Amino acid sequence: MRGIIVKRESGPVMSLGPAWTGAPLEDGAEVDVVLEPEGPQRADLAPDIAAALDANPTAAASFDALAQFYRTKWLRWINSTKRQPDQRPIRIAEMIRLIQEGHKERP
Repeated sequence: MRGIIVKRESGPVMSLGPAWTGAPLEDGAEVDVVLEPEGPQRADLAPDIAAALDANPTAAASFDALAQFYRTKWLRWINSTKRQPDQRPIRIAEMIRLIQEGHKERP
């Protein structure tokens, strides 16, 4: 789920209503929260993409810093080579080069 975290004197607060909990929560109710990164993470990548990023720490750090929208967009572009598998390593190399140059997405 996504929500807005509001800063209050007592600490950060996220409003959770019946849509999230199934029943209204009382003000101040304590809940367990597990935070996980959104979108594709390095551990989720195909071995060829992960190896290319591992070989280029600058591009890897930039990839890791990208919003999930941009990471997903890069991966879709690379994965769209199903009918032309010879293009996959070319696209991976281009992604590495462009990310290393500071591009969030293909120009």
